[in-house]
Amino acid sequence: MFNRQHRNFPLLSLKSRALRALSQREYSRQELLKKLTPYETEEGELERVLNELELKDFLNEKRNALSIASRKESKLGTRRIQAEMKQKGVPMDVAQSVLDDLKTTELERAKALWLKKFGALPDTPKETDQQMRFMLTRGFSMAILKIIYAGFKDERAEQA
Repeated sequence: MFNRQHRNFPLLSLKSRALRALSQREYSRQELLKKLTPYETEEGELERVLNELELKDFLNEKRNALSIASRKESKLGTRRIQAEMKQKGVPMDVAQSVLDDLKTTELERAKALWLKKFGALPDTPKETDQQMRFMLTRGFSMAILKIIYAGFKDERAEQA
């Protein structure tokens, strides 16, 4: 492979490029591998750099998964966060441990998002479908949505 260089950062080593990327945000090993492969000059060099970064704890899959979860938890449900972690190459065992913690707060997060977006129960079936689609595309389960709607219907009945 050849070493493509960017005008602003000529002849940076792979380790420098990796550290520069990791200083911006957390990356999974798979993401860094994909990002830095074009800059690899000899076979196995990138693997050695990534192994060294893991040993020094600059590259940490658990920390990456926690970072993804904390950035997305206020807007997305567990299923959607899991899909993003999978897409970013987070190992399933690491992702699952983080997602298990998120599942405990999913109902509260869904309620907060629903209240922020809609604030009131739908009046028509069309509005119900719109609200349900919105929440489902954000990764919340139908069971969670049923609990939210039942709770708000009970509150509405008590107020009447």
